[in-house]
Amino acid sequence: MRKLVLTLICAGVSSVSIAQTTNKEGSNYKFEKIHAVDKTNIKDQCRTGTCWSYSTLSMLESELIRNGKGDVDLSEMFIARMAYVDKAITYVRMNGRHQFDQGGEGHDIPYIIAKYGIVPESVYTGLVNGQKRHNHSELMSVLKPVVDAIAAKKPGTIGMEWIDAVNGILDAYLGKVPESFEYKGKTYTPQSFAKSLDLNMSDYVVLTSFTHHPYYSSFALEIPDNWSMQTAINVPLDELTSTVNNSLNKGISVAWATDVSEKGFAYRDGLAIWVADSLITKKGEDDRHFNNAGAEKHGSVFYNPTEEMEVTVSERQAQFNSQRTTDDHGMHIVGLYKEANGTPFYQVKNSWGDSNEMGGYLFASENYFKMKTISIMLHKDGLSKDLRKKLNLD
Repeated sequence: MRKLVLTLICAGVSSVSIAQTTNKEGSNYKFEKIHAVDKTNIKDQCRTGTCWSYSTLSMLESELIRNGKGDVDLSEMFIARMAYVDKAITYVRMNGRHQFDQGGEGHDIPYIIAKYGIVPESVYTGLVNGQKRHNHSELMSVLKPVVDAIAAKKPGTIGMEWIDAVNGILDAYLGKVPESFEYKGKTYTPQSFAKSLDLNMSDYVVLTSFTHHPYYSSFALEIPDNWSMQTAINVPLDELTSTVNNSLNKGISVAWATDVSEKGFAYRDGLAIWVADSLITKKGEDDRHFNNAGAEKHGSVFYNPTEEMEVTVSERQAQFNSQRTTDDHGMHIVGLYKEANGTPFYQVKNSWGDSNEMGGYLFASENYFKMKTISIMLHKDGLSKDLRKKLNLD
């Protein structure tokens, strides 16, 4: 039986209470909840490539609930705005031979918070002049030529004045960052507010699993959106998967960077499954940000549980090497479930509003996770004692 309760609180954002055992109307999927963590409202990144900010801040908001801080709505666009500045500086220092775009990685959030702090959504929305929805396309069309022009200057002729120009553009399109602000009767700066949350950014770890680097070592993932070139810890695939399960069973959620360009990823259908492409037909192309305006996908596999394809470490690596597996999207894993046929699934919180039948959530199979994961980020307490020992995180 399908069960879904939605309470809308404003356009594009909802408070979702989910007691759902299937993915959509008429589906034969039946999911049994094993464990689910507390989470904040579904949000909508709209026409921006800022999923990395939404997914990771959603994870940190769940951490605040877990730590007794209550429901705190953090500003995704504050993070994105401050990241644009650092991306621009890095881009110029790399003579324009680096990524400068809207994307990023989950590990950028601890980096930005440690450097610049954080503010509540109510203090900094990133919307100006009466805007209702985010769209960074024009912002980037103005910003990119500026940094390109500076990056192309002759060595020895680059000053630092151009950073003021970048900040001016960001102020015009996203709003000025407050030096101080009032929140629940107290005055904060972005740095003091971050401190008040009692989140130690060094407690969060990023894990990945590929064979082109040694296990239990760290390396910078070779993906375009890793503009800050921070590192992830490489672990065997089985340990990556067991870490997510272990963490969820402890009530600790996981930020998930993954590939959503596969036919088996169908947000409208509330599913991400690793099945043969021949079982699915696709009408249209996914849009640039893979949001709800993307391709329609059809097939009985979205209504009837189907045996999934085998996942091997070698095939996973081959798909990464060939760039069939790409770093498309970041989401937030908030629950551990089991389908009636015994297949493990994760409940995933997306950032595309509440426009599907699950109110913005979806179920991703463990096999889809194994094949398509780029990296995960979580509190180190979600790791097993054995893995923490291997990684010297005790």
